Amino acid sequence: MTQPLLRMTGIAKRFPGVLALDNVDFEVAPGEIHALLGENGAGKSTLLKILAGAQSADAGEIIFAGQPVTPATPHDAQKLGIVTIYQEFTLAPNMTIAENVFLGREPGLGPFVNWRKMAAQTNAATRQLGLELKPTSVVRTLAVAEQQLVEIARALSMDSRLIVMDEPTSALSSAEVSKLFSILRNLRARGLSIVFVTHRIEEVIELCDTFTVLRDGKQVGGGAVRDTTIEQIIRRMVGREVSALLAHRESAAPGDVALKVEGLTRRGNTQDQNATVLDNVSFEVRRGEVLGLAGLIGAGRTELARAIFGADAFDHGRVTVDGEPVAIRTPQDAIRCGIGLVPEDRKQQALFLSLAVRANLSMAAHDLISRWHFFIDDRAERRLVEGFRESLNIRMASQEQIVENLSGGNQQKVVLARWLALRPKILIVDEPTRGIDIGAKVEVHNLLFELANAGIAIVAISSELSEILAISDRIVAMREGRVTGEVARKDASEELLMGMMALSTKAA
Repeated sequence: MTQPLLRMTGIAKRFPGVLALDNVDFEVAPGEIHALLGENGAGKSTLLKILAGAQSADAGEIIFAGQPVTPATPHDAQKLGIVTIYQEFTLAPNMTIAENVFLGREPGLGPFVNWRKMAAQTNAATRQLGLELKPTSVVRTLAVAEQQLVEIARALSMDSRLIVMDEPTSALSSAEVSKLFSILRNLRARGLSIVFVTHRIEEVIELCDTFTVLRDGKQVGGGAVRDTTIEQIIRRMVGREVSALLAHRESAAPGDVALKVEGLTRRGNTQDQNATVLDNVSFEVRRGEVLGLAGLIGAGRTELARAIFGADAFDHGRVTVDGEPVAIRTPQDAIRCGIGLVPEDRKQQALFLSLAVRANLSMAAHDLISRWHFFIDDRAERRLVEGFRESLNIRMASQEQIVENLSGGNQQKVVLARWLALRPKILIVDEPTRGIDIGAKVEVHNLLFELANAGIAIVAISSELSEILAISDRIVAMREGRVTGEVARKDASEELLMGMMALSTKAA
């Protein structure tokens, strides 16, 4: 029987008031892709941080390549051949590909870098991955998928034996995911082991050999992927039947038009001032309706949301709220018109990660909880936060808990609560469930249904067609900044939407 490359036994970790890991065992064999699964807060990140040397375990043992190891820092883990690629990349955006691949390990003699050797070794690593870019290319000019390949190239340059990938597909298109999977299979064939963390269970079935499930800090299942099903994996993750997770909404007749966009056009971006970002985009959404915006990455959905919200300027077009044309030049203008935006990247664009939940949730509602418009009413603020904690089931130790320490699903609820405190007429949600587990995803879906049932007009952007089909009353498809079709949910299918998104085939 083949000995495991990695064996973690009896791993325990406690934080103040929380037992994050409780006697967890985890094994990875040589040359396999092993999925590590669980809801947000299940203990996945803590286990991997211990493996990566970013945190220490309170108890347990790590055996790597047959030897007991105790990596005290990420550098220690890397020297052992264990490299972690995080969901938020650790690249230096203003440096070249070669400089990023060999950052801190530049070849040369003393203080002198051998630039030719570094470029040649970078080429050797990137070409294995099909990344045909010059080593002198600056990382900030690369697409997300290309940046991810740079991270993998850096891992290969370290002679890695185990690569840990945290949510590697969360920001990739379906074509980019297929390319990544092909690369990972090639790495597996060369004998590398990969730990693959994802919330997309269908990816586990397609790619992985084995899996381990954590729930509430405990190992609750695992085995060969070929011997299980999506439903069985989900049941282990959440502790209940899949049927209990399905989001349901009773369809209701929508009300009057809340938001109407006519001929919205914008040209020019940071890379190309002549690029067409939005081209004559028109649509409307009614009170009590969930309108889904579907499209591949680069279709212009996020740019459309930012233009409506006043975060980006547009060249031509008109926005109407409740039948009245409005001039929206800043997000403050949009807020005054009753429009809220939950951005696609909650950590970079919505949350103040070092502040408490209380401050993050209430900061947009200071006018509602202040005295004489100058002083925050502490009691009113706490009542506001407590009300949303109960109504949205936000799991937090206290209102003073730092928001960075919440799970992804609870962070998203804090962002949603911030806007709900302002009682918006129109709420735009961009990738509302990106990076959160299936249980939290259904909670967010049900929350959007409740808001629509209360008369709020919802515009939902998602890269997951299954999600768009599940939550939308009506769907508008986009491609290259243009609207390419519109279809009612009852008439929609993934095949029809993909046709409108990729082939510009309009629905009848």
